[in-house]
Amino acid sequence: MRFQSLLLPTLGALLTAVPGAAQAAPDSALGRPTAVLVDGPRVGDRASDFSLPWAAKDGAVTTEPWFSLSAQRGKIVVLAFFPRAFTPGCTAELRTFTEQYADLFGDDVVVVGISADSLETQQRFAASLGLPFRLLSDQDQRVARAYGSASDRPGYNRRTVYVIDRKGEVSYTDLRFRALEPDSYRDLDRAVEDARRGR
Repeated sequence: MRFQSLLLPTLGALLTAVPGAAQAAPDSALGRPTAVLVDGPRVGDRASDFSLPWAAKDGAVTTEPWFSLSAQRGKIVVLAFFPRAFTPGCTAELRTFTEQYADLFGDDVVVVGISADSLETQQRFAASLGLPFRLLSDQDQRVARAYGSASDRPGYNRRTVYVIDRKGEVSYTDLRFRALEPDSYRDLDRAVEDARRGR
């Protein structure tokens, strides 16, 4: 009982103090807001390893080795989870990544976009935008769930961004990346620079 009385006020304080840690959604049956907790790796945590098939603008790859996060050790990696290919927000986000690729990332950073879309859809989306990076197909959303990025709407991810440093640790998270807000891109740019400097 003492544990519960200590935990509930602490949980309430965390939910209000940490931006992006919870989202209020109306509970239509009760007319009250409910909290949706987001759980994924935090800054300083070892990034969960995964392997997924990928597609690029020049064709889907199924016979080549899948993209594996652990194979990128020693490199800075940006994981950009996005809701759905060809939607306006996702198109704006990935177009901005493409147009600002040299400034935001550069040649020493591995960038991958991740959604629940099929490889064929990912390939068409990558080709339509001329993406200079790969799109990963996470159709069962196993990886999105591990990174707190699966939406409560089946087949859709939340828009989140993780920066993984050269040691394979999470150095930055944005659990509410805003595709149309310049501040989100500025924050990501700073996070990539910090990872380069080993901060």
